[in-house]
Amino acid sequence: MDELSLYEKILSISSPWFVESVQLDERDNTVHVHVEYDCDKHLTCPLCESRCSRHDTRTRTWRHLDSCQFRTLVHANIPRSKCRTHGVLQADIPWADKRSSFTLMFEAYVISWLQEASINAVSKKLALSWNAADGIMKRAVERGLKRRSHLHIQNLAVDEVCSKKGHEYVTIVSNDHGHVIDVQEDRKKSSLNAFFTGLSDKQIQSVETISMDMSPSYIYATKEYIPHWERAICFDRFHVAMDLNKALNSVRKSEANMVAQQHKLELHRSKFAWLRSRENLKDIHSVQISTLSVVAKKTARAWAIKKYAMELWNYDDRIWAEEAWKQWYSWAIRSRLNPIKSVAKSIKKNLWGIINAIVNKKNNAGAESINSRIKMLKVKAKGFRNKARFKAAILFHLGGLDLMPEI
Repeated sequence: MDELSLYEKILSISSPWFVESVQLDERDNTVHVHVEYDCDKHLTCPLCESRCSRHDTRTRTWRHLDSCQFRTLVHANIPRSKCRTHGVLQADIPWADKRSSFTLMFEAYVISWLQEASINAVSKKLALSWNAADGIMKRAVERGLKRRSHLHIQNLAVDEVCSKKGHEYVTIVSNDHGHVIDVQEDRKKSSLNAFFTGLSDKQIQSVETISMDMSPSYIYATKEYIPHWERAICFDRFHVAMDLNKALNSVRKSEANMVAQQHKLELHRSKFAWLRSRENLKDIHSVQISTLSVVAKKTARAWAIKKYAMELWNYDDRIWAEEAWKQWYSWAIRSRLNPIKSVAKSIKKNLWGIINAIVNKKNNAGAESINSRIKMLKVKAKGFRNKARFKAAILFHLGGLDLMPEI
């Protein structure tokens, strides 16, 4: 096999395309591969495939995978057809995307690296500009979204993620397969509205549960688009626990100013012992809570109320679950602890969604895992310039998309 046939094989080129010549420039360690279109072959319109006349040619260059230690560039005169219906159009190129200055094989190689490292690291590794690597990522996401024919949206989770400093957020919609379905700007009603408007009536009807926090914005959006929202909305256990922990911590800080001087520092240092979940409570923390309960009785009472609430998520029957939460509410509202009473009122107002979560065994654990991975993406990338790039990175790494080009 001669070198021309070899590079035709490497580039997956076949008639009417052929490799005319291959040149090695040792001064800049580059292999130049020149590809031509067979003039004896007629042109067809890329859209309607009708036979067309040749309008002109345009010279273009693409970077390909290195040939051993040599950088490889592909050069070609691309003919443009003149269709009576569609006008002047460039002929299809089998080795590259029309918008790209890289071959499909090279883009696939870059994508495999981007899945493992940041854009900055890949740019340095492969001697690419940052914008070039970012462009490859964007095209991969666009390609994956076009190929996504079926969405698993029976069980959804909605959460917010901070995109950058200054309280700028994006809304993340994910499914129970661990994939991000959509990313929308901000955390408003319009953010979730934008996701719902992209669904068909059949897809809307297929939604069984939507796990979320008790954000009024997300609740109102779901009520507007999901007819069966009363049984679909599930308020996440994690966010209920977070609200109770905030109330508990508020009680602890307030009481720290009232206890005897010798207990102030100890109560101050005990913050994370009170806030730990039962699964993460070690013996040393149990001893700390038991000791301080004698002097910090309000904090101990708030902790007991929170602990009991977290034990009410194991019911299977809706009626029994409602009765247990009503008893908890009665205790919480009579606790004489204003932060706890405030959370109790919010829970009572949204109890129907909590019961849905209990009965359906739904939570935002998957969404919280996704959020943690998104935070790692931000750390790896050292932040993102804008929300569009942030969205592309999230879908690239967590969208479960088919990113690779067809080679």
